[in-house]
Formats: sequence, structure tokens, C-alpha cells
Amino acid sequence: MPNRLNGKVAIITGAARGMGAAEARLFASEGASVFLADVLDQEGRRLADELNHTFPGRAHYVHLDVTKAAEWHNAVAAAEQTFGHLHILVNNAGIYSAAGIENTSEDEWQRIVDINQKGVWLGIKSAAPALRRTGSGSIVNISSIFGIIGSPGSTAYHGTKGAIRILSKAAAAELAPANIRVNSVHPGIIATPMVDALSPQARQAVAAACCLKREGRPEEVAFAVLFLASDEASYITGSELVIDGGYTAL
Repeated sequence: MPNRLNGKVAIITGAARGMGAAEARLFASEGASVFLADVLDQEGRRLADELNHTFPGRAHYVHLDVTKAAEWHNAVAAAEQTFGHLHILVNNAGIYSAAGIENTSEDEWQRIVDINQKGVWLGIKSAAPALRRTGSGSIVNISSIFGIIGSPGSTAYHGTKGAIRILSKAAAAELAPANIRVNSVHPGIIATPMVDALSPQARQAVAAACCLKREGRPEEVAFAVLFLASDEASYITGSELVIDGGYTAL
């Protein structure tokens, strides 16, 4: 079914590359107007130009440090001023650390919490008034399978992704009276620049542990996010959608 987001306006954070970029491309192809938000200005503007070449006027880039409330306010205001409404927020921006409990510094811990956890909270807080003005909306928060299961490392990452999972459920309950849905998505190993930081051996080991014996593609996550953002998921809120090739099934 084409144009599943026809007439919708979306903000996607971390949209310059990886899963965020795949989501932006898919949303634009399905009829949405997309605000690409990131701190990677050159890459973000390049993608916006690419999308506008194919879908004229549907893409705008905005610089957004997700840890800054003022920048969130400006991004939401820009989306409303440009397109008149906001319907969808995808909190995709995040960073990864493989450090364990004893090897994580206080500064590193705080940086990961600020981007991965505080950034999602600020996004929900900033977008909610605009979604209320629209009369409905969908918020999709990108967590991880590491928000559901543990591993011997990645301590701060685990903590923030688990927080996103529960924050999504709390926000779903709080915002339901305004017809705003909130769900979380939990990818496994996906072939993105974040995963490129892992050694080839580590990537192969994780892929081999999946039922499907391979890494996922950003587009495979994007299609799940599209579903949750669309009206097809109108009775889904407070849920968690795992996209991991069967990693957590074993």
C-alpha cells in the first residue's frame, strides 16, 4: 500500500546516516514530510538534498543536539512553522560503548545517559504539545535488544536502552488520553556505522548467534518504524517490537 504516511509530518533524530537515514528515505517515499535532525550537519544536509531531488519539498535538515532543550524547542517549532503540524517523532539518535562496569568512567556514563536517555525524554517532552495540537500522533523510540537482555559489557548502553523501554510504556500511558501512541523498537545487530566500530570477529559472532545467521539491514528496521508510525498501528501503544533475526529467541 503506497503513501502510508501521506500528509504526515515527521521529525527523525540521528537522521544523517544509519537507521535514521533509512527511516527518512522510507518515510519520504511513503508521502511524509521529514525533518532530518542530527549534529552531523554536512551529511544531514546532503541527505535532505538527495530526498528533495526525488521528493521535492519533503525534506528539511535541522541541527539538533538531543541533549539541549532549546534545540528541541527550535526543531519542533520549525517543523510546525514549515508544514503546519507535527504527527510523528522518531527518537533514533544514540551512541554506543562496549565498556563494562569497572571500565566506564563517570564522564562516559553521563555522556551516554545524556544522549541515549535524556535525549529521548526531551524529545517526548518537546513534541507532545505539538502532537496535542495536531490531535493525535505517534512516537517511536529506538531502544535495543540490550534494553531487554544483558551481556558482559556495554553497561551504560544497557542502562539507557532499558530506560527507553520503560519510559516508552510510561509515556504511552500518560499520553494516551491525547491520542498519542508511544512504542519502542529493539534492533539487534544492524549493519550501520555504529556496528562498524565492532571488530569483524565480534560482528561474526553476534550474527552467528541469530536464528537467521546474519546482520540486519537498516531498511528492515525502517519498515517496522514505518508501521508503528502509520495509522495501521492505531491500536498499538506501549508495545515493544524486537527486530533481531531471532537473537533473543535462543
